[in-house]
Amino acid sequence: MKITETNFIEQLKEHNEKALSYMIQQYGGLLSSVVNRHLRLLKEYREECLNDVFLGIWKNIGYYDEKKSSFANWAAGIARYKAVDYLRKYYKNASYENIDDLDIPQNDKGLEEIVEREISDELEQMLGCLGEQDKEIFLKLYMEEKDMEQVSQETGLSKNVIYNRISRGRRKIQKEYPGEKEA
Repeated sequence: MKITETNFIEQLKEHNEKALSYMIQQYGGLLSSVVNRHLRLLKEYREECLNDVFLGIWKNIGYYDEKKSSFANWAAGIARYKAVDYLRKYYKNASYENIDDLDIPQNDKGLEEIVEREISDELEQMLGCLGEQDKEIFLKLYMEEKDMEQVSQETGLSKNVIYNRISRGRRKIQKEYPGEKEA
């Protein structure tokens, strides 16, 4: 039997795996975008959550009533609730530190060092998607605030090559961190 838009729900209710494949192909993008919107910062949970959405639809298709809403809305609702469940699970399992147990320096210099270390760690993680030479260029331009001429002389690369590397590096960073601005 050929699965189509008109019979896939009926076939899902009969637990036809071809109907599940059809549903994933037709509605997977929508469901993925719903999950990604809610789990934007938790990349490691997205795929598992999406699989749970598909399983949830498979197990609960009997509750779907086409008189109440479209299948896309019903499935998106399941995706939204599953993603929220994953967020709850993540925050419940997140470790919280007691502020009394932390060694917080009493002077501004110690606090400044901690903040600098945090920023440095975050920057290192963000630039981790770049090659060593590109990372060096970004650090020289944006952290050490050197001008293009100085970076060109220090690296031995022409300005055009540096501009190209910066452009490609920014795209890599934006792809890795879509909701954040580049360095």
